[in-house]
Amino acid sequence: MSCCEHLKFPTMLGPAKEANLFNMAGKLTKYLRRGVAGMSRFGKAQHGATAVEFALIAPAFLATLIAVFQTCIFMFAQMALQNAAVQAGRYFMTGQAQNGGWSASTVVSKVCPSALFTCSNMVLVVQNAASFSAANTSAPALYNGGNAVTSFAYNPGTPGEVMVVQLVYPWSVVSGPLGFVLSNLPNGAAEMMGVSAFRVEPY
Repeated sequence: MSCCEHLKFPTMLGPAKEANLFNMAGKLTKYLRRGVAGMSRFGKAQHGATAVEFALIAPAFLATLIAVFQTCIFMFAQMALQNAAVQAGRYFMTGQAQNGGWSASTVVSKVCPSALFTCSNMVLVVQNAASFSAANTSAPALYNGGNAVTSFAYNPGTPGEVMVVQLVYPWSVVSGPLGFVLSNLPNGAAEMMGVSAFRVEPY
């Protein structure tokens, strides 16, 4: 017996089954054509593209906007604080503060730009030095081990002495997205300082 004798060929389908088969194949072809056409329309569609593009760039755009805005405000306040420190230095340079017996809070109240700052949070540091090269103009620490420092040097100079006057302020900042941070203090603020160095005039 040859191997071909073991093969059995399927019987022919009836006319009704063949018609159903061709009908199903036709419907499948139509569905495939519709799917291809839909994918083609989806690829060419422009509706909503602007919203999708904005959603992609919005985080970076907002982060840059917040960073620029906060930096500009910080620099503007820094300039105002520096001008106030120069004015405070004039009071000591001319002997007005010494002769009047002014305290640190009195000087702050006279020079603080209240439109930008909470004057009660402003710190005045007054130091004298043997020479300009020995003067210390570095920013004083507002915190020590996580605790706020409440006592600062206040040494009004005498005629001929070199003095350094510093106005220090903890400027509140808001952390922006994508890691933008200006703060360098434990309470989320940034230390801002204005400084003036001079020799006290005879008075």
